[in-house]
Parts: sequence; structure tokens; C-alpha cells
Amino acid sequence: MTIRVVARAVARPETRVALQAALTAMLEPTRREAGCVRYELTVSTTDPDEFVMLEEWRSEADVARHLQTPHVAELLAKAPALVAAPPDIRSYRVLG
Repeated sequence: MTIRVVARAVARPETRVALQAALTAMLEPTRREAGCVRYELTVSTTDPDEFVMLEEWRSEADVARHLQTPHVAELLAKAPALVAAPPDIRSYRVLG
């Protein structure tokens, strides 16, 4: 069963560059994780402060392991100082 995660974070204008750098630093270590099928950082075409991470995982267990990694812990420690509001993270099961 494939799991898709959509994680949206909006930077304060003065922290946009720092948030983008922190999110970009997640790409390579996450892509090397077992169970990671896709992990892409995107930015809104209308709001340069809005970032969305599009994720695809083989299972919920893989997502749970990802959330326990040091690079996720590091991002979560940095995020409160960089975002305008708490990130919106949603998980979905692929039905077909």
C-alpha cells in the first residue's frame, strides 16, 4: 500500500531563504531512506514563501521510521523560527 504525504510550510518573508535551505537539506538523506519512493520540494508559483514537500512511501511504517531520523529532528527544531504558522502535514493512502 503506497502512502503519499503532502507537507506544506509557509516561511515568513525574512526567513524564506533559510527555510528553503533547511528543506533542501532534507532531500538527499530522505531519498536514501528505505521505503522512500519519491521526495520532492516544490514552491508555489504564486507565493514564493510557500513550500510543499511531495512524498511517496511504500508503507506507513516507512513514514514512521522517517519521522524518527536525525534529519527530521533537526528540521523540526529549526522550523518554529522559520515558519509563519505550523506546517500542515497530511498523509493519504493510494486507492487506485
